[in-house]
Amino acid sequence: MSSVEVHRQITGDEIAHTFEEEATPKVDLGIYAFEDWVALAIFWVMALAVFLQFFTRYVLNDSYAWTEEIATYCLIGVVFIGASMCVRLSRHIQVDLIYRYLPHLVGRALSTVIDLIRIAFFGYAVRLVWIYIQIIGEETMTTINFPKNYVYYAVLLGFVLMFARSVQVAVQNWRQGYSVLERPGAYDGSEG
Repeated sequence: MSSVEVHRQITGDEIAHTFEEEATPKVDLGIYAFEDWVALAIFWVMALAVFLQFFTRYVLNDSYAWTEEIATYCLIGVVFIGASMCVRLSRHIQVDLIYRYLPHLVGRALSTVIDLIRIAFFGYAVRLVWIYIQIIGEETMTTINFPKNYVYYAVLLGFVLMFARSVQVAVQNWRQGYSVLERPGAYDGSEG
């Protein structure tokens, strides 16, 4: 048994062709929804505030106090508006192990109940945040003279979007006859 390696000569043209660009893949922005873009915009405002805080604190040695508060409030917006992306894509934490051991009809019924509970929870959260906004009124932020209720309007928007997306997901689950709980492989691509 011989372990001799055989190498063939490669021409200059073959080497040059390896550097040619392949067809550029098409970019599809259609997979993103309204909340994706809003969360992205708020994220970049937060990133700029954090950078400005870092720059003024460590480079200028005189930090702006308001940047930390703005970054904190932007994080609140990113979390609640971004959570609606997770509802739309069914990406929140869930326990689907029990569905493997349940009969199909029981699993389907339980999944539908979970969808209804999720819708009710987000609807109730919308109501609670609305009441809270009415309570705080025109209370201003600590370091800048700007009303806090705008921050809570972002939270309200997040819960309204989560409510609407949970209704959409429940309708989609009903139409297709299963949910991510029953068939997680259909959502993560592992199901053939």
